[in-house]
Parts: sequence; structure tokens; C-alpha cells
Amino acid sequence: MEAMITAGDLEIHYVEQGSGKPLVMIAGFTASLDCWYPKLIEELAESYRVITFDNRGAGLTKTPDEPEVWTMELFASDTANFMDALGIDRAYILGESMGGMIAQELVINYPEKVEKLVLCCTFCGGEEAEFPSPEVIAVMADRSGTIEDIVRRNIPLVFPDEWASANPEIIEDNVRRSMLHPMSEENVEKQTQALLTFSTYAQLPQIKCPTLIACGTADIMVPPVNSKILAERIPNARLIEYPGAGHVFSTQCVEEFTRDLKEFLG
Repeated sequence: MEAMITAGDLEIHYVEQGSGKPLVMIAGFTASLDCWYPKLIEELAESYRVITFDNRGAGLTKTPDEPEVWTMELFASDTANFMDALGIDRAYILGESMGGMIAQELVINYPEKVEKLVLCCTFCGGEEAEFPSPEVIAVMADRSGTIEDIVRRNIPLVFPDEWASANPEIIEDNVRRSMLHPMSEENVEKQTQALLTFSTYAQLPQIKCPTLIACGTADIMVPPVNSKILAERIPNARLIEYPGAGHVFSTQCVEEFTRDLKEFLG
């Protein structure tokens, strides 16, 4: 089911698939809900009520011009409002990359809403985090050319070259889906500022719900040491690393990840 729903100052575009306990999936930097790997969603929808949505400023979500400054706390508030609008008091929460940052703020500020937490290829931000290399940051910051130019330029940042070469159909489908509803440059800048001001290191020990942290060992966008930091700071968190996988390990290792995720969520 695809629909729009009013939540706070937003008209949020979302898709629901499957039935069972709700699993709310929070997308990453500049991503719309189209960017989730369809096979991942299909696998999870066999066991859960999977809910994907477009964040503030992304995809088809209708976003007002105000506020001018976006923060991860604001995105977390959006997610909480979205859950309220759907009548969901408590859910499994999965955040990927920037979505994992939003998920951290959600569980810190609205702990009653999170039954289990899954943090994928993400970090705590601030001085304690390890940022990508200057070369990677330069590619991420390059917004020149067409949307397709930008998407293709970023492919080597999220998928290892050898795997991408061996899986051209998956790569081309990823490019196609990433181009469906591109984010405006103004909103890209606002999301970037939210990233740069994000920091949860001091608050991580407050997280009490069961937490799974997952990453690829070959992630050059969010170096895997960041997942170890999260696992050390969050009480009783479990860390899973996927050898040789890049930033979007949820696509590259979809079978292994869905198995591990279902085992954790139950």
C-alpha cells in the first residue's frame, strides 16, 4: 500500500508491505524510499509489517520551507509524528546510514517508541567518530553534472568495485531507483548541515532496548570502526560485520543480512 499521511508539518509519502509487528525503516542521506533494495523489503515483508517512508525534504514527502535549519533531532521528531499518525505506539526501528543517526535520536528522545533497534552502516558523529577520507568526502561533495552523473559517481563509494563489476544488473537497478525522485540541492545542503551537527556519543549509554549494529568491513563512506564505537557505547549491543561488503551491505549481502535481522527481531 502506497499513501500520504499528515504528520506534524509534513505530508509524508510512505509504503506499507506485509503484516505482523511493525518495522519502520529510516532511509539515508538524500535517499527516498525508492532506494531500498526491493529484495530486502520483500524478504522482510514475509515476516513483518514493513513501513518505508520519505524523510523531510526527500522523495514525495511534502515539506514546508520552514524551519530553515534541519537537525537529526528534527528528523527523529518527524519519525515519531509519523508513527503517531499511523497509530503505532512502538515498533522495530531500522536506520541505514543517516537513517541510523535519526534512529539514534529517536531512541534517545522517544525510547518508549522503540522495541528493538537496528543501526546499519552509521556512526555517532562528533569528535569521537571517524569520518571518511578527504578523497571520499570530495566525491560526496561534488554535485556537478546531471542527477545520473551524481548517482554514478557515488557508486564506487557504496559498492566495492569488484562486486559492482560482477553485478551490473543490480547496479543499474540501483541507479534507476536512485534517480526516480532526486532531492533538491537546497535540501541536500540542509541534510548535510544536519549531519555535521549530529553527535550522540555521550547519550549512547542511555539506550536500553535490544540493539543490533551491522556494517560492511569494506565501507569507505562510514568506516567500520564507527560501528565498533556504537557497540562499545550501547549496553549489550550486538555487532555483526559482513566481510568485504561496502556501505550498502543490505543490498550486497541481502541473504545474510535478512537472516541475521530476522533472528534478532524474532
